[in-house]
Amino acid sequence: MHDRSQRRIERSIAQCRVLLSIAAPLAVYLDPTIPILVPEGALSGAAFFIDPLALGIMLLHLAYSFALLATVTREWAPLERIAAIANFGDVLFGALVAVVTEGTNSPFYTFFLFAVLAAGLRGSRRTTEIVTGVSLALYVGLILVARPDGFGFYLTRTVYLAITGYLAGFLGQQRRNLDSSLQDLTRSLHDGYAQALAGVNLRVETCRQLIRRGRAEDAFTELTELRMGVDREYDELRAVVRSLRGLEVTPSAAIAGDATRFSVSARLDASLPIVEHALQIMLEGARNVSRHARARHATITAAATSVQLVIEIQDDGVGFAAGAPPPWSITSRAEEVGGRASIREREVGGRLVVELPLP
Repeated sequence: MHDRSQRRIERSIAQCRVLLSIAAPLAVYLDPTIPILVPEGALSGAAFFIDPLALGIMLLHLAYSFALLATVTREWAPLERIAAIANFGDVLFGALVAVVTEGTNSPFYTFFLFAVLAAGLRGSRRTTEIVTGVSLALYVGLILVARPDGFGFYLTRTVYLAITGYLAGFLGQQRRNLDSSLQDLTRSLHDGYAQALAGVNLRVETCRQLIRRGRAEDAFTELTELRMGVDREYDELRAVVRSLRGLEVTPSAAIAGDATRFSVSARLDASLPIVEHALQIMLEGARNVSRHARARHATITAAATSVQLVIEIQDDGVGFAAGAPPPWSITSRAEEVGGRASIREREVGGRLVVELPLP
């Protein structure tokens, strides 16, 4: 998703670059200015006329623009490489256009602004600051070499460019942060809450079967565990929503924090459905230990035999209450693929073993 979004942005930048390449020579052709950054008489200009050198540079920029557009559209190169070439090329052409067209109505300033804004849209504040700094240095250097007496007049433009670069970098970084947050939220909804709802559905079906068989007490126990799980997921979802709104999040009393250190060892040789369930079980087990066990250390292992995949989750915390069933979310995942989860005795802490059959 992130790569598609970046490529879409890069394609839009490339399309705007082509429009700039077409508009710039038309502006010089219709409203020419006398360049001041080259020796007097080296270039000529008049209404409806473009000096061959200026025209050559602008045509070169047009070819450069179409080449980048084709590269982005056809995915001929990685986005990182395209962005690096574009950052360098946009600044270079800004300087070249400044040399051959600089004047009151010269389009050079638009080229520099385009380079800065394009870097900002890519979302890297540091890169935007570098592009802005190099653009300012090139322009100021050209002014000092060619027209040091008019530096005060042109200084205002450098201030505008610096402000634009700062805002573009800030907004671009904010966009990238938002994009990253949306990806994290999407991943959490898919891997966490959607799976939790699937577990609720399985547990409700189990309760229906128990009631149908006249095992009301067992069904009541299952519903109690289900309610606890739903309450926990609700608290987590509420915390996520409040954080997105920028509101203060009160941590749940059941969450012990990040004190637990985990040691994870896994060797998985199974089909994709089994691997997905195994990874989700290991993740849910780690979360349960962190929230409830008040443990300092925990170990999660997964190893396959010829007939089954065995996952063990052990910790040195408070352990399971006497007669407590295995966590419903983990049990439901195991049962979905024909496996089972069980609590094993341990002198200190808790030990949960999950066995998943291998086809």
